[in-house]
Amino acid sequence: MTDQLSLFGADDTPSNQKNAPPAPAAGEPLAARMRPHTLDEIIGQEHLLGPGRILRSSIESDHISSMIFWGPPGSGKTTLAEVIARQTHARYVRLSAVSAGV
Repeated sequence: MTDQLSLFGADDTPSNQKNAPPAPAAGEPLAARMRPHTLDEIIGQEHLLGPGRILRSSIESDHISSMIFWGPPGSGKTTLAEVIARQTHARYVRLSAVSAGV
């Protein structure tokens, strides 16, 4: 008999990766594969993400509160949210106001 995964068995996924978005696969579009994956790879927003700054300190200490990112397309909102989800135990919910009818 072969070993099968149980739907209700133990979950070996590290707790900080359960809500994180998956790493981009080789078949993903180039833009998705080139996104930063860590805080150190993000360029800009030094007033928030620079060493010792409030958001970076919150992320590194895993003390994240609820956040809503607002800004023009392409400004890095989704990328920053995905980096935070990867580096913390925060729950990540992706919501587009356009598709949600807001």
